[in-house]
Amino acid sequence: MTASAPLLGYGIGWRPRIDLTVERLPGVDFVEAIAEGVDPRRLFASLRVLRDRGTTVIPHGVSLSLGGAERPEPRRLAHLAACAEALGSPLVSEHIAFTRAGAWNAGHLLPVPRTWDTLAVLTENIRIAQDQLPVPLALENIAPLLAWPDEELTEGQFLAELAERTGVLLLVDVANLHTAHINLGTDPHRVLDELPLERLGYVHVAGGVERDGVWHDTHTHPVGGPVLDLLADLAARTGLPGVLLERDGDYPDDAGLAGELAAIRGAVARGDRVGR
Repeated sequence: MTASAPLLGYGIGWRPRIDLTVERLPGVDFVEAIAEGVDPRRLFASLRVLRDRGTTVIPHGVSLSLGGAERPEPRRLAHLAACAEALGSPLVSEHIAFTRAGAWNAGHLLPVPRTWDTLAVLTENIRIAQDQLPVPLALENIAPLLAWPDEELTEGQFLAELAERTGVLLLVDVANLHTAHINLGTDPHRVLDELPLERLGYVHVAGGVERDGVWHDTHTHPVGGPVLDLLADLAARTGLPGVLLERDGDYPDDAGLAGELAAIRGAVARGDRVGR
């Protein structure tokens, strides 16, 4: 199933602690809500307000474990589908990762080995998910702390092959590309070179911090210059259907969040000028 990305604009991650802030922030075209925290039968009042005023709401899953050897759990797929229907979402998103193996649950998004065998398993799991979801699926590159030995494809090649095999949209997290650069030595510009940008669904931007040579994708720090530079590079290559700021704690006031969104818009505009 191949689907085109809707035009989303600029957005922010909706969280219960900043629900009223998100409602009143100017220039927010769409939001993302963590699907596992949403009850589609009893939506948060703030999500209903945003949906009813025409703000796009995207359910963002964190527990499908599509990169695991086991097939996705039907109840988790049913929940994600129900969230999309209740929110009137044009797409849903998840991660290229695994979180479970048998009874063991990592409680964290773990990287998959970038091998042809993994690609075959992931492709089948994605197809199962697509068959159960009422809207297109976008998948995100994660923030890695480690890499598996004997990998056979680069990150860009792996994502390109996945999009080709499944028609899935790509949720490109430029902050996670920066994480991979610091922690694994990956060249983020080469990843962008290898991506099929016509499959771009939307973009994530977030802040983090470096401690003892390791980059932590905290979502609690302001977005840094290198991440904004990657965003500008991506914008110079293609039109961006949507860009979303992720913030999961240590929230600034309304002016602080508005300032971060303004910096994101500025980086996209800078890239647009280069690309023209």
